[in-house]
Amino acid sequence: MSDSASKPRPQFRNLSISQILSYRLPLAGKSSILHRASGALLFLCLPLVILPLFALSVTSPDSFAAMKAYTANPACKVVLLVLLWGYLHHFCAGIRYLTLDLHIGNDKITAQKSAGIVFGVSLALTIVFGLKLFGAW
Repeated sequence: MSDSASKPRPQFRNLSISQILSYRLPLAGKSSILHRASGALLFLCLPLVILPLFALSVTSPDSFAAMKAYTANPACKVVLLVLLWGYLHHFCAGIRYLTLDLHIGNDKITAQKSAGIVFGVSLALTIVFGLKLFGAW
């Protein structure tokens, strides 16, 4: 019998701040936490980053040129890339949770695979859009 099967897991896991990073979560748990974090990131950055850039871009052609010059800064592009990843991960994980609500892929193996697919697809899309953002093509 393996070690993991012989040791019962504790029922109550009172984690301190120092233990959170060393706690082993399954991939589906990490996907769930990042889904919540990306949703919070998008919610908090909407009035601070996204709406001001949109308002600046539609005011006049001169303000659009100013916004275009502002977003040409590499630091601004990194911020936009993080927001883009947050959106793409939140979108892909949201589709995963909608399928779970329809009782598709509720078993452990399929849930782990779908969490891996969420990470793979969101990172692949982020890389593709990031290459476009940084002018690779």
